[in-house]
Amino acid sequence: MSLSKFRNQMLCGAAIAGVAGAVVISGVASTASPVLADAVRVEAPQAPSFADVVEAVSPAVVSVRVKANVQPTSDSFSRGFGFDNLPKDHPFRRFFEFGPRGDNNNPFRNRRGATSQGSGFFVSDDGYIVTNNHVVSGGSTFTVILNDGEEIDAKLIGTDPKTDLAVLKVDDDRDFTYVEFDSDKTRVGEWVVAVGNPFGLGGTVTAGIVSAANRDIDSGPYDDFLQIDAAVNKGNSGGPAFNLSGEVIGVNTAIFSPSGGNVGIAFAISAKSANEVVTDLIKNGSVTRGWLGVQIQPVTEDIAASLGLDEATGAIVSETQANSPALRAGLESGDVIVSVDDTKIDSPKTLARVIAGYAPQETANVTIIRDGEAQGIDVTLGKLPEDERQASLNVPSPTSGDTVDIEQFGLEISAGRDGVVVSNVTPGSEAAEKGVRSGDRIQSINGADIASINDVGSAIAEAMENERKAVLFQMKRGDRSRFVALPVERG
Repeated sequence: MSLSKFRNQMLCGAAIAGVAGAVVISGVASTASPVLADAVRVEAPQAPSFADVVEAVSPAVVSVRVKANVQPTSDSFSRGFGFDNLPKDHPFRRFFEFGPRGDNNNPFRNRRGATSQGSGFFVSDDGYIVTNNHVVSGGSTFTVILNDGEEIDAKLIGTDPKTDLAVLKVDDDRDFTYVEFDSDKTRVGEWVVAVGNPFGLGGTVTAGIVSAANRDIDSGPYDDFLQIDAAVNKGNSGGPAFNLSGEVIGVNTAIFSPSGGNVGIAFAISAKSANEVVTDLIKNGSVTRGWLGVQIQPVTEDIAASLGLDEATGAIVSETQANSPALRAGLESGDVIVSVDDTKIDSPKTLARVIAGYAPQETANVTIIRDGEAQGIDVTLGKLPEDERQASLNVPSPTSGDTVDIEQFGLEISAGRDGVVVSNVTPGSEAAEKGVRSGDRIQSINGADIASINDVGSAIAEAMENERKAVLFQMKRGDRSRFVALPVERG
C-alpha cells in the first residue's frame, strides 16, 4: 500500500472515530496538517506612487473663494411691472422690497452678494497665486484657503481673459511653499496629478495621463491646451496639473462633458503659455502682446490647390488692417505665411500665439509664399490694441445690373454699386456649403483684382488654362474679407 493511500484511509478513519485531527502512526500521535500546494501569486509590476509628489506640493495648492457684489433685483423688477403700487395689505407685496435697505422684514434684503469657488496655487514664496480668469471674473473680494484650512484675504493683481488666467496676491510676512512651471518638455502619455477643490470638497487629488497636446478648443485666440484624463470637475478650475517631479505642466481650466461631470476629458493651459502670461501679469498687471495686423484664415486643401501649393499648411492673409505693421511692411492679401523666424506656422492659431509672444517694437522675419515663390519680410510689430475691432456682419445689398450665372460654382453675380457682388447662391452647392451668401462682394480671383463681370470671366478662364484644381475667390462681407476656394469642374 502506498504511503498516500494509507494516509487517506487513516484520515477518514480518524474522522469517523471522532478524533479531531489526531492520527496515530507507528504509535506516535501526530497533529500535523496535510501538505497543500502553494497558492498562485504573481509578482506585481512596479507602479508609480503619487504620495511623495502630493505630500510635497499640497501646501502650495489653495482653494479660492470669490464674492461678487450683487444688487438686489426685486426693486427694479417690482417697479418695472408696477408692483410698487400694490396696497400694503396685498398678499403679493411680501415678495418685493420697497422700504430702505436693511429692512429685515423682506426675505431678499440680505442677499447682498454671490459666492463662487475655484482652485489656485502659489508660484512664489511672497504670495503670488495663479488661478483662472473665469474663477475671479466679477469678484469684489477674494479669499484663499490654505491646505491646513487657514483663510487669508487676497487682492487681484491682473487678469488675461484671452488665455483665461489671473494672478492674486496675499500680503503676509511668512514664506509660502510654492511650485514652478515645467520647462515645456511634457510628452503625451506621461503621468499627471491634478490637485484642486472639486465641488468645494477641499484639497482633492486625482491622477491620470496626458492624453494629447496642443489642443484648440475654440475658447480663445491663443488656445494651447493639454488634454488629460485625470478626474477634473467643477471647482478644479485654476488648479495645477503636476508631473511626477512636482512641476506644474498645466492649469486646469475646462472639461468636455455631456453630463457636467468628469468623463475623462479635461483641458489644462500648457505650462509654456501660462508661464509667459503669469510673468507679465505679476510684472505689469496686464499682458502686452505683439501685433501684426492681419485678418487670416486656414489654408485648406482647396485653397492650397487653387494657389498651386504642395501642402495645405500656413495661414493665408485675407486682408491687412489699416495702419498696421503688416501693411507698412508690405504684406498683401493672398500671402500665405508659413513661418515666423524659425517657427513653422501650420495654422492661424499658431501664428496668433507666435506673434503674441513677441514684444511691441520687436522685429520678426515673416516668411510668405506669394505667386508661388517664398520670400522673407521683416516686420516691426506693434502693440495689440486693447479694443480689437470686431468684424461687422452688415451685408451690402447688390444694386441693379447685368446678372451672370457661374453655374459650375453655384453662383449668380451682378455688377453692383461697389463692384461685383453675389446676387444668388444655389442651395446645396459648394459655394453654399462654404458660407458664400448673397451680397458678398468679390474682391479678387486667384490674386487678380475684380472690378467688373468681365474680370471674373477672365480670371476663371486663366485659372482653368493653368489647370488649377480650384479657383480662389476673395469675398468681402461688411468690413471682413476671407478666401473661398471652389473646385473646378472639368468636362
